[in-house]
Amino acid sequence: MRISRPAAAVLVAAFVIAAGPAPARADGGNVTWTVRTASNSFGADRSSFGYAVNPGGTVRDAMVVANRGRTPLNLAVYTADGFTTGTGRLDLRNHDSKATGVGLWVRAASATITVPAGKTAEVPFAVTVPVNGTPGDYVGGIVTSLTQADDTASVNVERRLGIRIKLRVAGALTPALSIEQLHVSYAGSLNPFAKGDATVRYTIRNTGNTMLSARQAVAAAGPFGWFKASAATVAAPPELLPGESWPVTVQVKDVSPAVLLGATPTLTPQLTDASGTTTSLKTVTVTGHAWAVPWAVVLLIVLVIAAILLVRRTAAGRKRREDARVQAAVDAALQAREV
Repeated sequence: MRISRPAAAVLVAAFVIAAGPAPARADGGNVTWTVRTASNSFGADRSSFGYAVNPGGTVRDAMVVANRGRTPLNLAVYTADGFTTGTGRLDLRNHDSKATGVGLWVRAASATITVPAGKTAEVPFAVTVPVNGTPGDYVGGIVTSLTQADDTASVNVERRLGIRIKLRVAGALTPALSIEQLHVSYAGSLNPFAKGDATVRYTIRNTGNTMLSARQAVAAAGPFGWFKASAATVAAPPELLPGESWPVTVQVKDVSPAVLLGATPTLTPQLTDASGTTTSLKTVTVTGHAWAVPWAVVLLIVLVIAAILLVRRTAAGRKRREDARVQAAVDAALQAREV
């Protein structure tokens, strides 16, 4: 069934965020354009936009759009909040999503721009933090967008090309990560002397107001720290925005079945300042427990106990029968005397 044009869906065919000094590029048929940061008092050949602004303050900057095609290019321009995807990459909210940070405080000089063929044009924008702006880190981007009809699929295809904006609102910074929803499980074997694997699942949550990543380590041990084993490598989570979370699953191999297993993830939060220097913060640890039982030994114990109970039960039955036989003989003898 063909979808009518007014109700056609919009597919994002490509979305690129500039991640280096070279311009980010969008290609599609005869339409090609690039975006880069403008060279000004903030610097030249910047990989992205980054500012530290006081509440109530304003800074002004610009993005440069270059039309690499042969026809004039009409683009929409907007700003949006950023978020971390399930693959750990930065993405931007859609144009119609409600903005609370960068997408709300950053405004381009115009909502559209026309760039002649083979030419460049600057897109000025202003960053204005409200007087009551909450201190901390915010990430978003300024985006150029082109939407074209795809008659073969009866949809509108949107190509977006943008540059990241990282904004730090001055004030008290409270970097913090937490470990939540910790769950530990153990998988052993019937061999009572063989080791098994512990699976440790938890969620890292950024509970502070700064962007943070972390180094991770996970260890498992029996009671009193005996038979300790550690995961070989644990990948670092992506840099998380305030309020974001990241699920983690780690396998710890060669764990002894020490009956009661304790597993401990350890996070060392990593805070990067405006100069690019990374500082390690106080570690965060949480311990969860799971049963790590050598089932073959348990089965053997159960069988031994069952055998002992059976022997005792058999002996008790035999004694009851013997007592009954003796009592019957005594009764018979007494009856014979009376006669």
